[in-house]
Amino acid sequence: MATGSRPRSGPCTRSWRCARHRYSSVSSAKILAVRSLRGYAPPYITAVRETNWSDSHRPRTRQEPDVTERPLFPDTPVDAFLFDMDGTILTSILATERVWTRWARHHGIDVNTFLPTIHGIRAIETIRRQNLPGVDPEAEARWLTEQELADTDGIAPVPGALAFLHSLPPDRWAVVTSAPRDLALRRIAVAGLPLPDVLVTADDVTRGKPAPDCFELGARRLGVDPRRCVVFEDAPAGIAAGKAAGAQVVVITHTHQHPVDTPFTAVPGYEHLRTAARADGTMSLVEIA
Repeated sequence: MATGSRPRSGPCTRSWRCARHRYSSVSSAKILAVRSLRGYAPPYITAVRETNWSDSHRPRTRQEPDVTERPLFPDTPVDAFLFDMDGTILTSILATERVWTRWARHHGIDVNTFLPTIHGIRAIETIRRQNLPGVDPEAEARWLTEQELADTDGIAPVPGALAFLHSLPPDRWAVVTSAPRDLALRRIAVAGLPLPDVLVTADDVTRGKPAPDCFELGARRLGVDPRRCVVFEDAPAGIAAGKAAGAQVVVITHTHQHPVDTPFTAVPGYEHLRTAARADGTMSLVEIA
């Protein structure tokens, strides 16, 4: 037999990587597949198939993108989170504006200029500001509440709110809203969000937002200092109330139709937020990018 020749049967005496039998992993697989269909696989192809490949010949997995985490308030230990409701953890703007539009038209108020002023403020205070002759603000507020309780079409959670609220310890968060209690309970249930242990509503304070009373009360019921809380808000009155309470403020922009000009941290929702425990038992708020 000539030197360097290969016998017709038995394994190849040379490495399959030799100049004569230089098969790539791809071409070897193709040859094996074709010849296997014909009922024949040469021994040297079988050897290729059974070879334990080195890492350099294994298929490469796609590299996961880098994930960065940015603490939003690195110098502030956080004891609790205080959430506004409408526009912050759930969106009810369509239902709210439908009801208030009917009310405004009934009283001859220009709807386009009036609607932007109603958000984040107790209904009775909004009515009083109109200085309408012969109108009982308390009776009008009750009518509005009844209408809003009946109109729930379009109410839904803000993106990421459900998972974020479920991730928090029950004694570390509260909802602080300008809505009456019955309306707050109704909307939270319709949105499918968890009911907090602490719920502060328009019924619990005499001064509504932008006064800090509601957030201070929410922190007190949780047993924490409001200056060690993070307030989540969407409306100017609520943002001012959170600031006046001494809390850190995060602005939720999900329902905003225009860019927000605010000195505070602004995020569209909760999908890229998480909390982290600190060694001293407090928490930090982290944004994932």
